[in-house]
Amino acid sequence: MASSLRGEVLNLYKNLLYLGRDYPKGADYFKRRLKSVFLKNKDVKDPEKIKELIEQGKFVMKELEALYFLRKYRAMKQRYYSDTNKTN
Repeated sequence: MASSLRGEVLNLYKNLLYLGRDYPKGADYFKRRLKSVFLKNKDVKDPEKIKELIEQGKFVMKELEALYFLRKYRAMKQRYYSDTNKTN
């Protein structure tokens, strides 16, 4: 694996690990799953396949960010607009 791809993979792992701290099922669950996925693909040598896997990882990061943003939005909406739903 080229050193630039190795750096990208490590950076992706660290970013996903950071995002996993707030995962709904728990950080430990997320960390175990993340580690198993990365270990499953540790023997991939083809640079094109590695780039494809990095893109999949970036997609997962975007999905996690969307999940957290939606959860935050719902909490704020519930906090500030809960009184309008209760009538009489």
